[in-house]
Amino acid sequence: MSTYLVQFAFVVATLYLTAGTAQAQWGTLRGRFVYDGKAPTPMKFDTAKEPGCAEHEVVDEQLVVGGDGGLANVVIYVSSKDVKVHPDYATTANDTVRLDQKNCRFDPHILPIRRSQTLELHNSDPFSHNLVFSPILDLAINPLLRSGDKFDYHFRRGQKLPVPITDNLHPWMKGYVVVRDNPYVGVSKEDGTFEIVKLPAGELEFTLWHEESGWLQVGKADRKGKWVIKIGDGDNDLGKIVVAPNALEIKK
Repeated sequence: MSTYLVQFAFVVATLYLTAGTAQAQWGTLRGRFVYDGKAPTPMKFDTAKEPGCAEHEVVDEQLVVGGDGGLANVVIYVSSKDVKVHPDYATTANDTVRLDQKNCRFDPHILPIRRSQTLELHNSDPFSHNLVFSPILDLAINPLLRSGDKFDYHFRRGQKLPVPITDNLHPWMKGYVVVRDNPYVGVSKEDGTFEIVKLPAGELEFTLWHEESGWLQVGKADRKGKWVIKIGDGDNDLGKIVVAPNALEIKK
């Protein structure tokens, strides 16, 4: 085949793939979780006897409510099987994502990550931390990280639930890693807002989770946090999603 024909075939293939992406419909899902009750006063941990931690005010992050009632750290993720992923996500599929130990806490408190990505566990504090991390049906680890150390971890499977991570040397420290096979995970900010972009249009099943309750039954979600939402092309705003205090009770 001549060079001209090869170039022509490449151009045609490129135009075909570009047209397919343009014709596909993709949407953004957003909303705001609002706590329907008196915002609790965060409990301060006693770190006075812990070298290096006494200078930091470390509080319990299990229930974080902003001044305007926004509920932080609600996890919402697509749980539909074989969900179509927007081509733009391919550029970050093999990225390294950092979970830091800084000022005697995990930063961020909840970290979303794709199975294909690398988790970098890092210690930015000027003293040692220990990590306890046990994903279901995956490799458990328990490394000691000295100041400035890091430990790379590669997941072999996605996880149905956020995976807790703790520190034996500083027992108040706790965080979570949300490991999924697709990139469609949102974690609400302190003002309660979340956003998941470039979702495929159509009906998708989402799962809601919070550290206090496990599965979170709010909005139109069932007892296992399942909520089927029809995603349209463009913006999809769920508006205010009210979370009553009893919705955060542990489900039995």
